[in-house]
Amino acid sequence: MTNQTATDVAGGMGTFERWLSLWVALAIGAGVLLGNLIPGLFQLLADLQIASVNLPVALLIWAMVYPMMVGVDFTALKQIGERPKGLIITLAINWLVKPFTMAALGVLFFEFVFAGLIPPDDAQAYLAGVILLGAAPCTAMVFVWSNLTRGDATYTLVQVSVNDVIMVFAFAPIVAFLLGVTDIVVPWETLLLSVLLYIVIPLIAGLFTRTRLMGKGGEAAVDAFRDQIKPITILGLLITVVLLFGFQGQVLLETPLVIALIAVPLLLQSYGIFFVAYGAARLWKVPFNVAAPCALIGTSNFFELAVAVAISLFGLGSGAALATVVGVLVEVPVMLSLVAFANRTRHWFPG
Repeated sequence: MTNQTATDVAGGMGTFERWLSLWVALAIGAGVLLGNLIPGLFQLLADLQIASVNLPVALLIWAMVYPMMVGVDFTALKQIGERPKGLIITLAINWLVKPFTMAALGVLFFEFVFAGLIPPDDAQAYLAGVILLGAAPCTAMVFVWSNLTRGDATYTLVQVSVNDVIMVFAFAPIVAFLLGVTDIVVPWETLLLSVLLYIVIPLIAGLFTRTRLMGKGGEAAVDAFRDQIKPITILGLLITVVLLFGFQGQVLLETPLVIALIAVPLLLQSYGIFFVAYGAARLWKVPFNVAAPCALIGTSNFFELAVAVAISLFGLGSGAALATVVGVLVEVPVMLSLVAFANRTRHWFPG
């Protein structure tokens, strides 16, 4: 196990992260309030864009994504062949199952079950948002979930690194395919630009930063740097939420049920994906310290990326952006409940 991995995982979930859903909920309230009190300011911020990229939001997204990329150690890829079962389950769930079940649940609920409660145009927007969430597998928070289940930290790092490499090439085609299948117009240029801005560039910047830090002080220098910029990451997320809900403020006041409706397919997807992966790991007799993280990786989302791409493709005030932020709101309590379940069923797996 590398020092970086040990530090990340041993650190667990701090008080702020444990209550992330509360802070997101407060940011939502602040956004709705400010959006109705000073709509002119939010409109001014919305107009600050170049080539469909909103500049203030782009800076905030980079503040969230870049620190995660610094933590990715691609030297772990050389261990890809060790104990392949957990990695196979993770990759199959993330890239062959999860995006498609999320799209199917979105169509089921937004176009049929909730058809009388949601206007058709809004339903299409929410569907686009949940598709973006389903196609973006988790990165940084995986180490937290792995730690809380006493997972194999080095193996978790291998899974995250492999997922990030695949995401560079697979995210845009999968999103484009699913949006096209669901009759949502795909702005290909904007989608590819989003992948470049929010995956490729932060990944290269993170790798460059990590290489320089390793040369100066090794893993300890990487850990210290990430600790220093961690508050910026959380602040970037919360300010982004305030902006998003500032634009959605009037809609939410008129239709407060929307958040609950969006949460339904997200909750079903999260619990369903976990139990599919967890069950597969149990049947395949994968050790618990690999089985639990591999199931949790498939369940969690890279919501920072989903938020960024939703804003670039559909705009700050879009239903797609709203749906991705609802994903942030529900993720932490859902993941904590699944961590608790996994720990209670540890005896189901070989040691």
